[in-house]
Amino acid sequence: MNTALFDRLSAVQADLVVTLVPTEAALPQSTSWVDENTAGLISQLRESKVFSGKLAETLLLPVASQDYAQAVLLVGIGKDETLSDASARKVMAAVAAKAKSLPYASIAFAGAELAIAGHSQAQALSLTSQWLHEGFYQFTGFKQDDQALTIESILFEGTDQGALDVGVATAAGSAVARRLGDLPGNVCTPSYLASKAQTLGEDYGIDVELVDESRMSELGMDCLLSVGRGSDQPSYLIVMSYKGGDEGDAPYVMLGKGITFDTGGISLKPGPGMDEMKYDMCGAASVFGTMKAICELKPKVNFTAVVAAAENMPNGNASKPGDIVKTMSGQTVEILNTDAEGRLVLCDALTYIERFEPKSVIDVATLTGACVVALGGVNSAMYTNNEALHDDLRGASKVSADKVWPMPLDDEYQQQLDSNFADIANIGGKEAGSVTAACFLSRFTKSYPWAHLDIAGTAWTGGAKKGASGRPVALLTQYLLSKAN
Repeated sequence: MNTALFDRLSAVQADLVVTLVPTEAALPQSTSWVDENTAGLISQLRESKVFSGKLAETLLLPVASQDYAQAVLLVGIGKDETLSDASARKVMAAVAAKAKSLPYASIAFAGAELAIAGHSQAQALSLTSQWLHEGFYQFTGFKQDDQALTIESILFEGTDQGALDVGVATAAGSAVARRLGDLPGNVCTPSYLASKAQTLGEDYGIDVELVDESRMSELGMDCLLSVGRGSDQPSYLIVMSYKGGDEGDAPYVMLGKGITFDTGGISLKPGPGMDEMKYDMCGAASVFGTMKAICELKPKVNFTAVVAAAENMPNGNASKPGDIVKTMSGQTVEILNTDAEGRLVLCDALTYIERFEPKSVIDVATLTGACVVALGGVNSAMYTNNEALHDDLRGASKVSADKVWPMPLDDEYQQQLDSNFADIANIGGKEAGSVTAACFLSRFTKSYPWAHLDIAGTAWTGGAKKGASGRPVALLTQYLLSKAN
């Protein structure tokens, strides 16, 4: 889908023009221009309450007037002069939902005057372009009646090409993450993720290393290997390196949990809803999506993406509750619950990452149901051992409108992981489940600034609207852009 900017609606040729209509305030300049060229039609519609401009309300005018023959889509922005992130996102979702049901190939979005609280005009352009593109995401390839989008190009009102590029690239990364998350587990296996990394390497010239089970065994990554032992699918540690910064400069590292399907292992999950456990690799998906966005934007930064990929299945070789395994760090783990497998693959990967001498490490994982109970689907949980990294992620969260909430890592929680038989247990009981999972990971991150994002509540939506969200690609991309030279 092609994108470009325009500064005057009068010079635009597009099949569909999208204009903003507030409930009470004066019409934005571009909307006013359309109103003038249609004999006051928009004003008449608003005054008669046929179209009142309620938030995310839409009305299509297939031929606005005899003098102005272009189709116009009116979208309401409500009564507030400045919209919240959530309200602005609703507006863009409404535009996308309507536009993709129409037969138009080109769209001009006259949204330069859409003000979003806490964001500059450039940031608002990035967000609106990102959200509109995300609204056009479609999961295709598995239904006989799949329909391709008719939209070929989108024009955005504005002058900041860099801001537009960030929004479009972030949406492209989000689409990669959503596609990987939505794929069924019989397609998206650890080997499939490895092949996708190789494709990224070929497309963008990034370095890709695949650490297979044989090499992991040599390295002593027995904890990671224990998770995939019950599956016929081989496990992989996938390493992708983008080198846009100075040669020899330490990278920023992001690690994604890539459990491509999670049955729970011997600690088998309940049947209802188990199909959604294909989403247990959304942390890995978000790391892939971030790499896609960074490769598109080409910032001057060194970035290494690591994916710990395995399938958690219950066969005769599977780990059992009570088993003790040794980690790459030398610490031993008593596996009290095989469904707490994410931390088992991540801990060895966190030790492996030490070789990069990273500037920071952020792991991203659909780690605990307890996080969903604590924060729902609004905020991703953030744990960190470094105040500067905390501040940087909070800043990136505000700019990207991809919310995170800081959570505690107090030493008092660590005792819940005590084991009578090993250095550490892999679960800490019912209380503070998301916290103790993060405490487990923290024992493997002493040598670098580290943050853990638990995205169990934000990575996908269940029920009738089931689908991956693409989060937190926007947050991670913005964090890396803030670090570019």
